[in-house]
Amino acid sequence: MTVEVERKFVCDAEVMGRLKDIGAQCIGQRQFQDQYFDTLDFVLTLKDFWLRCREGLWELKCPAVLGSKPVNETETLCTRYKEITSFPLVQSEVRRIIKEHTAEGSESNSSQREQTDKVRENEDTDCCPTDDKKWLTDLNMVCFAEFKTERCSYILEREEGLSCEKKVQGKMDVFLQRYRPDHYTKLLSAHIL
Repeated sequence: MTVEVERKFVCDAEVMGRLKDIGAQCIGQRQFQDQYFDTLDFVLTLKDFWLRCREGLWELKCPAVLGSKPVNETETLCTRYKEITSFPLVQSEVRRIIKEHTAEGSESNSSQREQTDKVRENEDTDCCPTDDKKWLTDLNMVCFAEFKTERCSYILEREEGLSCEKKVQGKMDVFLQRYRPDHYTKLLSAHIL
C-alpha cells in the first residue's frame, strides 16, 4: 500500500505562461473518468475514505494516519492518503467500515434501501465493470460524483519552480459544493474538508 501526498495548484493562463518561461516541458497528458461511491448517509466520506472507480479500476483512498492534523502551514497545502488498489482488499475494507458503522448504531432500514434503488435507477456506471457492481448494491452504495479530468505532467531541468502558499480546492471539493451541497456541508462539519 502506498501513501499519496498531493498538492494542488491553480493552473491558469498565467501559470502556463510562467511554466513556458522557465523552460518546463510537458512530458505527458492524459484524460480519465472517475466515479465516487458512498452510502446515502455518507458512511465512507464522513470518515475520510474515498471509494473511486477510475476507468474500470477500483481504489480506496484512506487517511494516512487516522485523526492526524497538519502540524504546520505547509502541511495544510497537501493531502495524504493511503491507497488500496487491490479489488479484494478494497471490497474487504469498505465492508469493514460499513459493518463497523452499523455496529455503532446506524440503521440500514428499508426506506434507505428504497432511496438507494431510486438513485441507482438514474445513475450510469459505464466506467465500472458490470461484474463489480453487485457488491455496491449489496452494501447500498451509490455513485455520488462523476467527472472527467485532464492531467498534464511537466518536467523542469533546474531547481527553479512555481510556488503557491494558498490552499487550492480539489475537484471533489468543487464538485460537492456545486452539485451536492448537503454532502459538502456534512463533510465540513466533520472536519473532513
